[in-house]
Amino acid sequence: MTDTPLLDRITSPADLRSMSVPDLRRLADELRSEVVGAVAQTGGHLGSSLGVVELTVALHAVFDTPRDKLVWDVGHQCYPHKVLTGRRDRMNTLRQEGGLSGFTKRSESEYDPFGAAHSSTSISAALGFTVGRDMGQPTGDAIAVIGDGSISAGMAYEAMNNAGAMGRRMFVILNDNEMSIAPPVGAMSKYLSGLYGSPVGQLQQVAEGFEAALPGPLRDHARRARQLVTGAVGAQGTLFEELGFQYVGPINGHDMEQLMAVLSAARTRATGPVLIHCCTVKGKGYAPAEQSADKYHGVGTFDVATGTQAKKKANAPSYTSVFGQALTQAASADPKIVAITAAMPSGTGLDIFGKTHPERMFDVGIAEQHGVTFAAGMAASGLRPFCAIYSTFLQRGYDQIVHDVALQNLPVRFAIDRAGLVGADGATHAGSFDVGYLSALPNMTVMAAADEAELMHMVATAAQHDSGPIAFRFPRGAGTGVSLPEQGDVLEIGKGRVLREGSDIAILSFGAHMSESLKAADLLEAQGLGVTVADARFAKPLDRDLLHRLARGHRALITVEQGARGGFGAMVLHDLAGEGLLDGNLGIRTMTLPDRFIDQAAPDAMYADAGLTATDIAATALQAAGVDGVRSRVT
Repeated sequence: MTDTPLLDRITSPADLRSMSVPDLRRLADELRSEVVGAVAQTGGHLGSSLGVVELTVALHAVFDTPRDKLVWDVGHQCYPHKVLTGRRDRMNTLRQEGGLSGFTKRSESEYDPFGAAHSSTSISAALGFTVGRDMGQPTGDAIAVIGDGSISAGMAYEAMNNAGAMGRRMFVILNDNEMSIAPPVGAMSKYLSGLYGSPVGQLQQVAEGFEAALPGPLRDHARRARQLVTGAVGAQGTLFEELGFQYVGPINGHDMEQLMAVLSAARTRATGPVLIHCCTVKGKGYAPAEQSADKYHGVGTFDVATGTQAKKKANAPSYTSVFGQALTQAASADPKIVAITAAMPSGTGLDIFGKTHPERMFDVGIAEQHGVTFAAGMAASGLRPFCAIYSTFLQRGYDQIVHDVALQNLPVRFAIDRAGLVGADGATHAGSFDVGYLSALPNMTVMAAADEAELMHMVATAAQHDSGPIAFRFPRGAGTGVSLPEQGDVLEIGKGRVLREGSDIAILSFGAHMSESLKAADLLEAQGLGVTVADARFAKPLDRDLLHRLARGHRALITVEQGARGGFGAMVLHDLAGEGLLDGNLGIRTMTLPDRFIDQAAPDAMYADAGLTATDIAATALQAAGVDGVRSRVT
């Protein structure tokens, strides 16, 4: 008769605090299998979650969560945490409509004290909780868990500098999966065991004794690890120590005895800010992930036994790949073209560019602010930089776009992937706001691709646009299947195109909702109405001739965009108001994303939630034109 799985006995993290180290090891093994099984059904961020299984168990076993605030940076490694904090029975809903978020989320659990999904915020948030504790709020210690990639961003160092200056007791776990350290043997095991029963002393003594107890080769390895975070070989202390943190490590993040000993000692003895350098292996314990180049960072559904991922058949290439290929082609003809990404070469399609032009491909890491100003400097030097950043992440570099690019009228080309609603990653990754925040800027040109052929034209247009900054946006996923040209054409700046002519209703689409706009036109034409469908191409500058012709020649004008209020539709209303064309003779509606965040679901379901289906567009057009029987006529 087999023993009852330990995981079945866990009702909350409190149950871990009475368990032995061997039982915690066994629990970690069960938890790893549970996470693999769950993600196999839903897809998600597997590798990062597998890398922190033992760390997650140890943190909950040592600290008094949820009173102690455990803040996961980014949050894509939080799946084991979710299983242990009362959400095990809902893991099959991960990243699904109405289900669990793929990140930490305050509204989901009291064990998620701070929401995430963008990087490098955890230390700032943890310091905020720390100040709250010291000012009498009902909270305990704060623990930030941040990866070696996320800690490279400027915000993390700003937070550490502030935390070190304050000197308040808090904990930062540096989850370093770029290196490994062998398990302890001999003197090291003896030293760790002694930590449990030794009298309370200074944490500095723990740190020094930890390194001294390592055998010679491991001691050298540890010193090299310290140099990774020091910035200079032979420095007296780590960079973190210079910032005011007590540094402990590096420790093996998969050795439960090490984790429990060091975390327990730190919790008992710390008086100020502490950084624990924890080395882990991304994808740990699941062979297909460990052997994969990306360690299964983000996966679709897959077969647990083989690791084989389900492949979705696409009828068209992805927008991302079309962009990567078009830019590569343009760069082959123009040696001044360079490309910048912020830690997302494959996500932005720049991995394609980098294979052909490696010397002109620059990955700045998770540092969007630096990436934008870096591109501005390149533009000022006479190069033609393409700064490829997701819409949601470009928000992080907005001050630099304003001050370093637009104000100086520098020709940086912004390639904005993941425009619009993106599906399973939900509201945190939606590209909702870029049209508004870019169109507000003097000197900026803003385009959006209606399909993948238009994207090729916009790459060619941006490459030749040297008179100021220019941006073009495109969605995630497969294109529409249109025939692609051999190379893109350079578009006339500020000129749209008409795809269909009619005399009653005009639909002016900006970007990738053109396919829905054409479907809406079919529904309206079935009701005997003549419909013009136009592709604006540009939000700034607007094609004012086309816009005024549409406004004067139709009973109703509907603008459609995959962005928030204050974007393309607002630009149209500003212009028409200035021309005196909002005089009551024209029924006009602007269709945008609603003024709320939309939770994860399939993209089509998210757009239905947003009221942006073809049926919604047709119904809105009928209402604007004053036609009765609004929805019944088109459903």
